[in-house]
Amino acid sequence: MRIILIGINHKTAPVAVRERLACDKPLVREALGKLRATYPGCEFVLLSTCNRVECYAVADKAAGPNPEALTKWLAAFRGVGFEEIEEFLYIKTDEEVAAHLFTVTAGLDSMVIGESQITAQVKESYKDACKCQTAGKVLSRLFHEAFQTAKRVITHTTISTRRVSVAGVAVGLAKQLFSDIRSAKVVVAGAGQMGELLVEHFQHEKCRQITVVNRSKSRACQVAEKYDSISKPWELLDEKVAEANIVVGAVSATEGYLFGRDRIKSLVAKRRNRLLLIIDIAVPRSFDPVISQIENVYLYSIDDLAQVAKDNIKLRQGDTEQAVEIICNAVSAFSDWFSTRDVGPVIGEIKNVFEQICKNEMDKLVVKPRQEGCCKEIIETSMGRIVNKLCHCMIDNIELLSKEHGPEEAQKFAQGILVNAQKMISGDTKRSQ
Repeated sequence: MRIILIGINHKTAPVAVRERLACDKPLVREALGKLRATYPGCEFVLLSTCNRVECYAVADKAAGPNPEALTKWLAAFRGVGFEEIEEFLYIKTDEEVAAHLFTVTAGLDSMVIGESQITAQVKESYKDACKCQTAGKVLSRLFHEAFQTAKRVITHTTISTRRVSVAGVAVGLAKQLFSDIRSAKVVVAGAGQMGELLVEHFQHEKCRQITVVNRSKSRACQVAEKYDSISKPWELLDEKVAEANIVVGAVSATEGYLFGRDRIKSLVAKRRNRLLLIIDIAVPRSFDPVISQIENVYLYSIDDLAQVAKDNIKLRQGDTEQAVEIICNAVSAFSDWFSTRDVGPVIGEIKNVFEQICKNEMDKLVVKPRQEGCCKEIIETSMGRIVNKLCHCMIDNIELLSKEHGPEEAQKFAQGILVNAQKMISGDTKRSQ
C-alpha cells in the first residue's frame, strides 16, 4: 500500500494549463465517483482551486493505479492529452505526499505565503471525498493531520496575520482601528486597478457598506456591481467622505492634491470628531500629508503601506522557519503511523492475549478462601496497569524497529510475540485440564 499524489500548480504550470484540468464541485464529485468505480478498494481526494489541481490516492502497489495511470485517467476525464500536461506535472509518494499536503494546507505553498483561504479549500475537498465515500482510513488520517498542523502553524506563528501586499496592509490597518470592520462605512475614490483591488479586499472582509465614487460613472457602476457594493456620482464625493469611517484615495487631482488640509478639516467638523482612516494609494498622492496633523484623522500613504509590507516579509521569513519545523515534526509522526499501521491489529491481538494471561493468573491466585478477600479488585487493577505498561513498551520498540529496519520486520517481530503469547495460554489450558 502506498500514498500517491499527482498535480500541477501555479509554480509548475501557467493558468492556461491549470484551467484545462480544473474541476468545479459537481465535476470533482463526478470524478471521485468514477475513480471509485474504476479502482475499487482505493482511496481518493481531488483538490481543485485556481492555483492547483491535485489528486491524492491510496492504492495497493499491485492492484491499484500507478502515478502515470492516474495522471492519464485524470487527463482523459478532462479531455486533455497526457503529452500536453506531462511536463507540468509533479508526482510524490508516501512521506513526500504528507510533507506537500501539510505545507499546502498551512498556506506555505500559496502565491501569498500564509493566506488562509487554502485551508478552507482543502477541508472542502476532503468533505467532498467523504460524501463520495472515497476517503478511507489512510487519507482520513492524512488530511486530519494536515488540518491539525495548519492549526498549530497559525497558533504558534504570525505567518497568516502578517500581510505582505499594499492592499492587504491597508485592510490590516483598518481592522486594527475598527473593532467591527464589517459595519464600517468604506468610500473608495477612484475605480482603477488599485481602487478595485481595495474594494475586493474590503468585500472579502465582509464589509457591508462600500461605496465607489469615480469620475467615470459607468466604471464606478461596473466595479460596484462586481463586488456587490454601491456607486455614487463624483459630485457627492465630499458628502460620502463626511459620512465614512474609511476613505481610500485611488485617484489623483489634475493639479496639486485632491484633498487639502482645509477641505478635510471642514468635512471632519461635520463628523463630530469621529475617527477617520484615510488610505492614500494614488501616485501622485490624493491627500496633502499635513492632513495627518488633524485630530482623529489617520493618514497613510502608499509608501507607508509598502514599508509595512516589506517589514512583514522579513518577519515572515523567521515565521516560515518555525512553520517548517512544525510541519517536519508532523510529517515524521504521520510517517511513523503509516509505517506501522498494519501492525496495529496484531498489537490489539497481543494485548488481548496478555489480558487473558493476566486473567488466568488471577484465577489461580484468587481462589477460596482468598476469593472473599477485599484485595481482589486492587490486585486486578494493578495487574491491568502492568499489562498496559508492557504493551506501551512493546509498541515503542515495534515503532523503533519499523523506523530502522522497515515495517515488514516490525510485522514479523509483532507476529512472533503474538504466537509465543498464544502458546503460553495454550500450555496453561493443557495443564489445567
